[in-house]
Amino acid sequence: MHAPSPLAHPAKSGSQRRATAEPPWVRRTLIGIALVFLGGFLFIPLAAVFTEALAKGFSAYFAAFSDRVTMASIELTLIAAAIAVPLNLVFGVTAAWAIAKFDFYGKNLLITLIDLPFSVSPVISGLIYVLLFGAQGWFGPWMMDHDLKIIFAIPGIVLATIFVTFPFVARELIPLMQAQGRTEEEAALTLGATGWQTFWRVTVPNIKWGLLYGVILCNARAMGEFGAVSVVSGHIRGRTNTMPLHIEILYNEYNFVAAFAVASLLTLLALVTLGLKTWVQFNAAAEDAPSH
Repeated sequence: MHAPSPLAHPAKSGSQRRATAEPPWVRRTLIGIALVFLGGFLFIPLAAVFTEALAKGFSAYFAAFSDRVTMASIELTLIAAAIAVPLNLVFGVTAAWAIAKFDFYGKNLLITLIDLPFSVSPVISGLIYVLLFGAQGWFGPWMMDHDLKIIFAIPGIVLATIFVTFPFVARELIPLMQAQGRTEEEAALTLGATGWQTFWRVTVPNIKWGLLYGVILCNARAMGEFGAVSVVSGHIRGRTNTMPLHIEILYNEYNFVAAFAVASLLTLLALVTLGLKTWVQFNAAAEDAPSH
């Protein structure tokens, strides 16, 4: 028996590459179409936001942020995100752990409920809270008797933000933890580790990049949410207006420079989110490469 020639496999691979490679004009056409769509639906609108924001110069741009109402909207947006993201982090890790590591009745129902905000309009989710906690809602009279206020107040904004963002962390972690299986956790428990030790030393290192990715997406949606927050906020200037709601009010009042100035801040936050997302993906791929 003759040993196979070491050149046989490279030649075969080369022929396969030539057989499956697309003609240059196909690649150029696809790249051109992608660039046209990116330019028309992403780059030009982004450039327009900053162009309009700076239409009257930097002094007018920065003057937009000196307004007390504008600063209150920025502060409220940050507060809502600062409360919603950690709570969704806890829920996402807990739900993903339960779904990936245990078998129980109702697992498929739990997965379906996690996906609910993706299929329900944000406006409907806001109306749900109005139905529950509004003055004429199910719990409205009781809350009025106890001087509690959720709708047209910060708690309602936080609840609406949590509802529309809670799938992001869970949905990033569930397939990741299911793919990793239970072997490492079971081995750690067999060797005498406690549940917390197993979680912090085995589970968290394995899911850290997916966890960061989910948190970044959750935070981006929390800061940019409009529909659900609009329903429960009441649009009270300086009190219940988040940045997206304040932009709408400024635009409707024909205060275009201020509207686009605040919009540019949201755009900058989105670009920072995109940068962090890319960084997480790069590090996850670099860490996963040695295993392959």
